[in-house]
Amino acid sequence: MNILSKFINISIILLTVTSCSNKNQVLEAENSINATDLEKHVVKLSSDEFQGRKPFTIGEDKTTQYIANEFKKMGIEGGFDGNYFQDVPSVELNYSPDKSTTINTKNGKLILKNTKDYIAKTPHIKDSVEIKNAGIVFAGYGIVAPEYGWDDYKNIDAKDKIVLVLVNDPGFATQNKELFKGNAMTYYGRWAYKYEEAARQGAKGILVIHSNKPAGYGWEVLTNTSASGTSIQTKDGNAQKCALEGWITDIAAKKLFEKSGLDFDVLSKKAEMPDFKALSLNCNLNLTIKTQLKFANSKNVVGVIKGTKRPDECIVYSAHWDHFGIGPVQNGDSIYNGANDNGTALGAMLETAKAFSNLKIKPERSIVFIAVTEEETGMIGSKYYVQNGLFPPEKTIANLNYELLLPIGKMKDVTITGFGQSELDFYVEQAEKEQDRYIADEPFPENGMYFRSDHFSFAQAGIPSLFIKGWQDSREHGKEWAKEQINNYWANTYHKPTDEYNPNTADLSGCVEDAKLFFKIGYKLANETSYPKWNEKSEFRAIREKSMLK
Repeated sequence: MNILSKFINISIILLTVTSCSNKNQVLEAENSINATDLEKHVVKLSSDEFQGRKPFTIGEDKTTQYIANEFKKMGIEGGFDGNYFQDVPSVELNYSPDKSTTINTKNGKLILKNTKDYIAKTPHIKDSVEIKNAGIVFAGYGIVAPEYGWDDYKNIDAKDKIVLVLVNDPGFATQNKELFKGNAMTYYGRWAYKYEEAARQGAKGILVIHSNKPAGYGWEVLTNTSASGTSIQTKDGNAQKCALEGWITDIAAKKLFEKSGLDFDVLSKKAEMPDFKALSLNCNLNLTIKTQLKFANSKNVVGVIKGTKRPDECIVYSAHWDHFGIGPVQNGDSIYNGANDNGTALGAMLETAKAFSNLKIKPERSIVFIAVTEEETGMIGSKYYVQNGLFPPEKTIANLNYELLLPIGKMKDVTITGFGQSELDFYVEQAEKEQDRYIADEPFPENGMYFRSDHFSFAQAGIPSLFIKGWQDSREHGKEWAKEQINNYWANTYHKPTDEYNPNTADLSGCVEDAKLFFKIGYKLANETSYPKWNEKSEFRAIREKSMLK
């Protein structure tokens, strides 16, 4: 054997040994994720000591310091010159709307009561907002979508009016797969979009007509959190938004239509068609909302592991730390602990961070871990980070977001909320096979979950974003049992004081698997040179392509 052959053979052996060694250290890091450590995080974060983790309270101080301390223990650097905290200039708005309002209609007076019949909030950062003699119009679903040939405002001037709109979109109402996205809610179906569109139309205010099935949750979910809200501090005090943003029950709406000589059910049916014509109810609304303002900085908590070869590119892991704090008493309990929303997910992110910190050879791209504030009040922390982040959108390869991981054991499925949006689905496919799992689409697409958590803030900036979890097929109990657990959670636990951690009934093994799944996907992304793309029909593709031209 000549010298060259010997050199080649030695090189092959060295490469093989190096490759095996690298695989072993990655597997060792992944296996450091465990239920014992995860449970410690969840128990602490959802304890009464943390008072429901509401922003601007002692609960925020305890929560953000806990997360920063955990990053520090792992040896993960603070994102801002060693500082773990990113100030999010915010304002807390505590609302005191009129306890009732009287509407003079064609067939007499209609008295509506606050929280029983309607919810009134204002995004305007001012002490008081008055709605005086504002005409009320019905604008169907309140949607302007040229790509669907849809314009609910085409024949009416909404300027300075109060707009009534139906929740969700016509696709859900008709279950027509050819209309919008059928049963799956589009962004046009979200209340956030409807607020935005009403403002673009110059409306004074907007009330979304609530109904349990198309909304995806009961009226109580809204009233439990109706007394306050938060906003990023803005120069114009949010003057470009509607002065009134709120909800009205379908029962109250029917009464209002009836008093106005109109048939709510008939008009709702007509609103399902593109030729629907908005109309006035020929009555006026008078309402005052007094607001107590509290200006303060809330905090995102950010840790970063710098990349070894491409440190200017990053993968972002996110999970929101906030919940609703102390609120309305239910069955003698007023602390909204948020164990599942979002204690388990936040704990899982910390476990994933630990796995990365345990790698002997760090990834080629940087890894950012961000626990964001104010998700519950409009994804404010993640929006602020995207606008003021450590890395620009064009250098942010992907976002992986943790949300609502339920402690109900191992799952066969990996549910992708927003399946089909981007090439990140292929990364999930590769990773789930290693765990003997399969990909499943969102089981409740009508709830619009893709638009309801922090990954959406990244998606709106064109950054491919992933929202995954085991959700539908229990390894031990099967699909029907899993469905019962999910339905029970939405009905009895979501945004209620009952969202507590019970170590006697909780099974975190599935959350551990999900945390490992996040690690696998992020590790692969962090050691590649390619950029995952949005799929051709994704509404976020054009935004990404534009940002990549910078």
